[in-house]
Amino acid sequence: MEKKHSSHLSWLSKFLTVWIFLTMALGVATGYIYPKVSNDIGALSTGTTSIPIAVGLILMMYPPLARVRYEDLKKVVTAKGSKTMLTESLTLNWVIGPLLMFVLAWVFLGSYPDLRNGIILIGIARCIAMVIVWNNLAEGDNEWTAILVAINSIFQIVMYSVLAYFYITIASGWISGSGQIVNISLVQVAESVAIYLGIPFFAGIITRYYFLKTKGKEWYEHKLMHKLSHVSLIALLFTIVVMFSLKGQYIINLPLDVVRVAIPLLIYFIVMFSVAFAIGYYSKLGYKRTTSLSFTAASNNFELAIAVAVAVFGLASQEAFAAVIGPLIEVPVMISLVNVAFWLRKKYYKDEDSNNKKLKVC
Repeated sequence: MEKKHSSHLSWLSKFLTVWIFLTMALGVATGYIYPKVSNDIGALSTGTTSIPIAVGLILMMYPPLARVRYEDLKKVVTAKGSKTMLTESLTLNWVIGPLLMFVLAWVFLGSYPDLRNGIILIGIARCIAMVIVWNNLAEGDNEWTAILVAINSIFQIVMYSVLAYFYITIASGWISGSGQIVNISLVQVAESVAIYLGIPFFAGIITRYYFLKTKGKEWYEHKLMHKLSHVSLIALLFTIVVMFSLKGQYIINLPLDVVRVAIPLLIYFIVMFSVAFAIGYYSKLGYKRTTSLSFTAASNNFELAIAVAVAVFGLASQEAFAAVIGPLIEVPVMISLVNVAFWLRKKYYKDEDSNNKKLKVC
Protein backbone atom coordinates (compact mmCIF):
# COMPACT_ATOMS: atom_id res chain seq x y z
CA MET A 1 0.00 0.00 0.00
CA GLU A 2 1.38 3.45 -0.99
CA LYS A 3 1.76 6.14 1.63
CA LYS A 4 -1.16 8.54 1.46
CA HIS A 5 0.94 11.56 0.58
CA SER A 6 3.27 9.98 -2.00
CA SER A 7 0.91 10.33 -4.95
CA HIS A 8 0.30 13.99 -4.11
CA LEU A 9 4.02 14.69 -3.94
CA SER A 10 4.50 12.83 -7.23
CA TRP A 11 1.81 15.04 -8.80
CA LEU A 12 3.61 18.18 -7.65
CA SER A 13 6.98 16.92 -8.88
CA LYS A 14 5.51 15.71 -12.15
CA PHE A 15 4.24 19.17 -13.09
CA LEU A 16 7.12 21.11 -11.54
CA THR A 17 8.65 21.69 -14.99
CA VAL A 18 5.42 23.38 -16.12
CA TRP A 19 5.32 25.62 -13.04
CA ILE A 20 8.97 26.57 -13.54
CA PHE A 21 8.49 27.59 -17.17
CA LEU A 22 5.37 29.56 -16.23
CA THR A 23 7.18 31.42 -13.44
CA MET A 24 10.14 32.09 -15.73
CA ALA A 25 7.74 33.60 -18.27
CA LEU A 26 5.99 35.57 -15.51
CA GLY A 27 9.30 36.95 -14.26
CA VAL A 28 10.49 37.98 -17.72
CA ALA A 29 7.10 39.52 -18.55
CA THR A 30 7.07 41.45 -15.28
CA GLY A 31 10.53 42.84 -15.93
CA TYR A 32 9.58 43.81 -19.48
CA ILE A 33 6.19 45.39 -18.72
CA TYR A 34 7.40 47.11 -15.56
CA PRO A 35 11.13 47.89 -16.05
CA LYS A 36 11.35 49.70 -12.72
CA VAL A 37 10.86 46.39 -10.91
CA SER A 38 14.64 45.86 -10.95
CA ASN A 39 15.08 49.17 -9.12
CA ASP A 40 12.32 48.25 -6.67
CA ILE A 41 13.96 44.89 -5.96
CA GLY A 42 17.37 46.56 -5.81
CA ALA A 43 16.04 48.92 -3.14
CA LEU A 44 15.21 45.89 -1.01
CA SER A 45 18.87 45.07 -0.52
CA THR A 46 21.47 45.24 2.19
CA GLY A 47 24.96 45.60 0.78
CA THR A 48 25.11 43.29 -2.26
CA THR A 49 22.46 40.94 -0.86
CA SER A 50 18.96 41.12 -2.33
CA ILE A 51 16.52 40.48 0.51
CA PRO A 52 13.75 38.95 -1.70
CA ILE A 53 16.22 36.56 -3.37
CA ALA A 54 17.82 35.69 -0.03
CA VAL A 55 14.42 34.93 1.55
CA GLY A 56 13.42 32.79 -1.43
CA LEU A 57 16.66 30.81 -1.44
CA ILE A 58 16.69 30.30 2.33
CA LEU A 59 13.11 28.99 2.34
CA MET A 60 13.91 26.85 -0.70
CA MET A 61 16.96 25.24 0.90
CA TYR A 62 15.64 24.89 4.45
CA PRO A 63 13.32 21.87 3.93
CA PRO A 64 15.88 19.68 2.09
CA LEU A 65 18.51 20.56 4.70
CA ALA A 66 16.06 19.68 7.48
CA ARG A 67 15.66 16.28 5.79
CA VAL A 68 19.38 15.46 6.00
CA ARG A 69 20.17 12.77 8.58
CA TYR A 70 22.90 14.66 10.40
CA GLU A 71 23.05 11.95 13.02
CA ASP A 72 24.36 9.56 10.36
CA LEU A 73 26.93 11.85 8.70
CA LYS A 74 29.87 10.24 10.51
CA LYS A 75 28.88 6.85 9.09
CA VAL A 76 28.46 8.40 5.63
CA VAL A 77 31.92 10.01 5.65
CA THR A 78 33.67 6.87 6.90
CA ALA A 79 31.80 4.49 4.59
CA LYS A 80 33.47 2.65 1.73
CA GLY A 81 34.15 4.87 -1.26
CA SER A 82 34.09 8.13 0.73
CA LYS A 83 37.63 9.16 -0.22
CA THR A 84 36.87 8.48 -3.87
CA MET A 85 33.70 10.57 -3.66
CA LEU A 86 35.47 13.51 -2.04
CA THR A 87 38.44 13.41 -4.42
CA GLU A 88 36.24 13.24 -7.51
CA SER A 89 33.95 16.02 -6.28
CA LEU A 90 36.80 18.40 -5.48
CA THR A 91 38.45 17.73 -8.83
CA LEU A 92 35.23 18.24 -10.78
CA ASN A 93 34.21 21.36 -8.87
CA TRP A 94 37.48 23.22 -8.47
CA VAL A 95 39.63 22.08 -11.39
CA ILE A 96 37.54 20.79 -14.29
CA GLY A 97 34.44 23.00 -13.85
CA PRO A 98 36.10 26.45 -13.75
CA LEU A 99 38.55 25.48 -16.50
CA LEU A 100 35.79 24.17 -18.78
CA MET A 101 33.71 27.33 -18.32
CA PHE A 102 36.77 29.49 -19.02
CA VAL A 103 37.47 27.61 -22.25
CA LEU A 104 33.83 27.77 -23.38
CA ALA A 105 33.69 31.48 -22.50
CA TRP A 106 36.62 32.22 -24.78
CA VAL A 107 35.45 29.91 -27.58
CA PHE A 108 31.95 31.38 -27.78
CA LEU A 109 32.39 34.88 -26.32
CA GLY A 110 35.91 35.81 -27.32
CA SER A 111 34.68 39.07 -28.87
CA TYR A 112 32.34 39.92 -25.98
CA PRO A 113 34.60 40.47 -22.93
CA ASP A 114 31.80 41.67 -20.62
CA LEU A 115 29.58 38.66 -21.27
CA ARG A 116 32.63 36.42 -21.13
CA ASN A 117 33.60 37.69 -17.69
CA GLY A 118 30.04 37.18 -16.50
CA ILE A 119 29.95 33.47 -17.28
CA ILE A 120 33.48 32.99 -15.97
CA LEU A 121 32.16 34.32 -12.65
CA ILE A 122 29.40 31.69 -12.85
CA GLY A 123 31.90 28.92 -13.62
CA ILE A 124 33.97 29.51 -10.50
CA ALA A 125 30.90 29.85 -8.24
CA ARG A 126 30.24 26.27 -7.16
CA CYS A 127 26.68 25.51 -6.17
CA ILE A 128 25.63 25.65 -2.51
CA ALA A 129 21.91 26.31 -2.96
CA MET A 130 19.64 24.96 -5.66
CA VAL A 131 21.69 21.78 -6.09
CA ILE A 132 20.06 20.61 -2.86
CA VAL A 133 16.66 20.90 -4.55
CA TRP A 134 17.75 19.18 -7.78
CA ASN A 135 19.37 16.33 -5.85
CA ASN A 136 16.28 15.94 -3.69
CA LEU A 137 14.01 15.79 -6.74
CA ALA A 138 16.28 13.20 -8.38
CA GLU A 139 16.32 11.12 -5.17
CA GLY A 140 20.06 11.42 -4.73
CA ASP A 141 21.96 11.09 -1.47
CA ASN A 142 20.87 13.99 0.76
CA GLU A 143 23.61 13.37 3.31
CA TRP A 144 26.39 13.41 0.74
CA THR A 145 24.94 16.46 -0.96
CA ALA A 146 25.01 18.30 2.38
CA ILE A 147 28.64 17.27 2.88
CA LEU A 148 29.69 18.34 -0.63
CA VAL A 149 27.82 21.63 -0.30
CA ALA A 150 29.55 22.34 3.01
CA ILE A 151 32.96 21.57 1.50
CA ASN A 152 32.24 23.74 -1.54
CA SER A 153 31.25 26.56 0.79
CA ILE A 154 34.59 26.45 2.57
CA PHE A 155 36.52 26.26 -0.70
CA GLN A 156 34.39 29.09 -2.09
CA ILE A 157 35.40 31.46 0.69
CA VAL A 158 39.07 30.65 0.14
CA MET A 159 39.21 30.20 -3.64
CA TYR A 160 36.55 32.37 -5.31
CA SER A 161 38.44 35.67 -5.36
CA VAL A 162 41.69 33.86 -6.25
CA LEU A 163 40.13 32.01 -9.19
CA ALA A 164 38.27 35.14 -10.38
CA TYR A 165 41.53 37.07 -10.45
CA PHE A 166 43.37 34.20 -12.15
CA TYR A 167 40.86 33.49 -14.93
CA ILE A 168 39.67 37.06 -15.66
CA THR A 169 42.97 38.91 -15.18
CA ILE A 170 45.88 36.52 -15.64
CA ALA A 171 44.63 33.69 -17.90
CA SER A 172 42.55 36.06 -20.05
CA GLY A 173 45.61 38.30 -20.32
CA TRP A 174 47.61 35.39 -21.73
CA ILE A 175 45.08 35.09 -24.56
CA SER A 176 44.13 38.73 -25.25
CA GLY A 177 47.29 40.46 -24.14
CA SER A 178 45.42 42.36 -21.43
CA GLY A 179 43.29 41.20 -18.52
CA GLN A 180 40.76 43.02 -16.37
CA ILE A 181 41.47 43.69 -12.72
CA VAL A 182 38.77 42.13 -10.52
CA ASN A 183 38.59 43.07 -6.87
CA ILE A 184 36.48 40.58 -4.94
CA SER A 185 36.92 40.53 -1.18
CA LEU A 186 36.77 37.38 0.90
CA VAL A 187 34.18 39.17 3.04
CA GLN A 188 31.79 39.40 0.07
CA VAL A 189 32.06 35.68 -0.61
CA ALA A 190 31.88 34.69 3.06
CA GLU A 191 28.79 36.88 3.51
CA SER A 192 27.06 35.16 0.60
CA VAL A 193 27.89 31.70 1.93
CA ALA A 194 26.76 32.63 5.45
CA ILE A 195 23.40 33.92 4.21
CA TYR A 196 22.53 31.41 1.50
CA LEU A 197 23.90 28.32 3.23
CA GLY A 198 24.55 29.12 6.88
CA ILE A 199 21.03 30.25 7.80
CA PRO A 200 19.08 27.32 6.25
CA PHE A 201 21.81 24.86 7.28
CA PHE A 202 21.63 25.68 10.99
CA ALA A 203 17.84 26.06 10.84
CA GLY A 204 17.65 22.56 9.36
CA ILE A 205 19.88 21.08 12.05
CA ILE A 206 17.92 22.72 14.89
CA THR A 207 14.58 21.69 13.38
CA ARG A 208 15.63 18.08 12.91
CA TYR A 209 17.11 17.50 16.37
CA TYR A 210 14.35 19.37 18.19
CA PHE A 211 11.38 17.68 16.55
CA LEU A 212 12.93 14.20 16.38
CA LYS A 213 13.34 14.46 20.13
CA THR A 214 9.94 15.98 20.91
CA LYS A 215 7.68 14.47 18.19
CA GLY A 216 9.45 11.33 17.03
CA LYS A 217 10.75 10.13 13.66
CA GLU A 218 7.39 8.99 12.24
CA TRP A 219 5.76 12.40 12.75
CA TYR A 220 8.86 14.21 11.53
CA GLU A 221 9.39 12.22 8.31
CA HIS A 222 5.76 11.77 7.25
CA LYS A 223 4.00 14.90 8.51
CA LEU A 224 6.41 17.79 9.02
CA MET A 225 8.62 17.04 6.03
CA HIS A 226 5.56 16.49 3.84
CA LYS A 227 4.39 20.03 4.66
CA LEU A 228 7.84 21.58 4.36
CA SER A 229 8.37 20.08 0.90
CA HIS A 230 5.62 22.39 -0.38
CA VAL A 231 7.44 25.38 1.14
CA SER A 232 10.58 24.45 -0.79
CA LEU A 233 8.79 24.25 -4.15
CA ILE A 234 6.86 27.50 -3.61
CA ALA A 235 10.08 29.28 -2.58
CA LEU A 236 11.80 27.92 -5.70
CA LEU A 237 9.09 29.36 -7.94
CA PHE A 238 9.11 32.68 -6.05
CA THR A 239 12.90 32.97 -6.46
CA ILE A 240 12.65 32.31 -10.19
CA VAL A 241 10.06 35.06 -10.64
CA VAL A 242 12.18 37.58 -8.72
CA MET A 243 15.45 36.73 -10.49
CA PHE A 244 14.06 36.77 -14.02
CA SER A 245 12.15 40.00 -13.45
CA LEU A 246 15.49 41.74 -12.77
CA LYS A 247 16.51 41.48 -16.43
CA GLY A 248 13.18 40.85 -18.16
CA GLN A 249 13.52 43.86 -20.44
CA TYR A 250 17.07 42.94 -21.45
CA ILE A 251 16.12 39.32 -22.14
CA ILE A 252 13.37 40.37 -24.56
CA ASN A 253 15.19 43.33 -26.13
CA LEU A 254 18.55 41.56 -26.51
CA PRO A 255 17.66 38.01 -27.55
CA LEU A 256 20.95 37.50 -29.41
CA ASP A 257 22.93 38.24 -26.25
CA VAL A 258 20.78 35.69 -24.43
CA VAL A 259 21.60 33.11 -27.11
CA ARG A 260 25.30 33.98 -27.01
CA VAL A 261 25.42 33.38 -23.26
CA ALA A 262 23.09 30.38 -23.39
CA ILE A 263 25.20 28.28 -25.79
CA PRO A 264 28.34 27.88 -23.62
CA LEU A 265 26.22 27.51 -20.48
CA LEU A 266 24.10 24.77 -22.03
CA ILE A 267 27.19 22.88 -23.15
CA TYR A 268 28.76 23.33 -19.73
CA PHE A 269 25.81 21.95 -17.75
CA ILE A 270 25.37 18.91 -19.98
CA VAL A 271 29.09 18.08 -20.17
CA MET A 272 29.67 18.45 -16.44
CA PHE A 273 26.66 16.31 -15.55
CA SER A 274 27.56 13.62 -18.08
CA VAL A 275 31.23 13.45 -17.11
CA ALA A 276 30.40 13.37 -13.38
CA PHE A 277 27.76 10.66 -13.84
CA ALA A 278 30.16 8.55 -15.91
CA ILE A 279 32.88 8.94 -13.26
CA GLY A 280 30.45 7.99 -10.50
CA TYR A 281 29.20 4.98 -12.45
CA TYR A 282 32.65 3.59 -13.22
CA SER A 283 33.77 4.29 -9.64
CA LYS A 284 30.82 2.14 -8.47
CA LEU A 285 29.46 4.85 -6.19
CA GLY A 286 25.85 3.72 -6.65
CA TYR A 287 22.96 5.76 -8.01
CA LYS A 288 22.36 8.03 -5.01
CA ARG A 289 25.97 9.13 -4.56
CA THR A 290 26.55 9.38 -8.31
CA THR A 291 23.51 11.65 -8.59
CA SER A 292 24.80 13.86 -5.77
CA LEU A 293 28.21 14.01 -7.43
CA SER A 294 26.68 14.91 -10.81
CA PHE A 295 24.37 17.69 -9.67
CA THR A 296 26.97 19.33 -7.41
CA ALA A 297 29.41 19.28 -10.34
CA ALA A 298 26.95 20.60 -12.93
CA SER A 299 25.21 23.28 -10.82
CA ASN A 300 26.53 26.73 -10.08
CA ASN A 301 26.05 29.32 -7.37
CA PHE A 302 24.36 31.92 -9.56
CA GLU A 303 23.25 34.00 -6.56
CA LEU A 304 26.92 34.54 -5.63
CA ALA A 305 27.88 35.22 -9.26
CA ILE A 306 25.10 37.82 -9.56
CA ALA A 307 26.03 39.45 -6.25
CA VAL A 308 29.70 39.68 -7.25
CA ALA A 309 28.92 40.89 -10.79
CA VAL A 310 26.66 43.64 -9.40
CA ALA A 311 29.17 44.63 -6.70
CA VAL A 312 32.19 44.73 -9.04
CA PHE A 313 30.71 45.80 -12.40
CA GLY A 314 27.32 47.35 -11.50
CA LEU A 315 23.65 46.30 -11.76
CA ALA A 316 23.33 47.56 -15.36
CA SER A 317 26.52 45.82 -16.55
CA GLN A 318 26.73 43.08 -19.16
CA GLU A 319 28.51 40.96 -16.57
CA ALA A 320 25.43 41.13 -14.34
CA PHE A 321 23.22 40.40 -17.36
CA ALA A 322 25.24 37.25 -18.16
CA ALA A 323 25.08 36.16 -14.51
CA VAL A 324 21.27 36.47 -14.53
CA ILE A 325 21.06 34.45 -17.77
CA GLY A 326 22.78 31.65 -15.82
CA PRO A 327 19.65 30.50 -13.95
CA LEU A 328 17.52 31.16 -17.05
CA ILE A 329 19.44 28.30 -18.68
CA GLU A 330 20.34 26.28 -15.59
CA VAL A 331 16.85 25.89 -14.12
CA PRO A 332 15.16 24.15 -17.10
CA VAL A 333 18.32 22.17 -17.87
CA MET A 334 18.58 20.86 -14.31
CA ILE A 335 14.90 19.91 -14.28
CA SER A 336 15.53 17.99 -17.51
CA LEU A 337 18.60 16.34 -15.98
CA VAL A 338 16.48 15.17 -13.05
CA ASN A 339 14.48 13.16 -15.58
CA VAL A 340 17.71 12.03 -17.25
CA ALA A 341 18.95 10.80 -13.86
CA PHE A 342 15.80 8.70 -13.42
CA TRP A 343 16.26 7.27 -16.91
CA LEU A 344 19.88 6.40 -16.14
CA ARG A 345 18.79 4.73 -12.90
CA LYS A 346 16.38 2.48 -14.78
CA LYS A 347 19.01 1.65 -17.39
CA TYR A 348 22.16 1.20 -15.27
CA TYR A 349 20.90 0.77 -11.71
CA LYS A 350 18.04 -1.68 -12.17
CA ASP A 351 18.65 -3.45 -8.85
CA GLU A 352 18.72 -0.19 -6.89
CA ASP A 353 15.61 1.04 -8.72
CA SER A 354 13.62 -2.09 -7.88
CA ASN A 355 14.75 -1.98 -4.24
CA ASN A 356 13.73 1.69 -4.07
CA LYS A 357 10.24 0.84 -5.30
CA LYS A 358 9.90 -1.87 -2.65
CA LEU A 359 10.87 0.61 0.08
CA LYS A 360 8.08 2.97 -1.01
CA VAL A 361 5.48 0.29 -0.34
CA CYS A 362 4.34 0.00 3.28
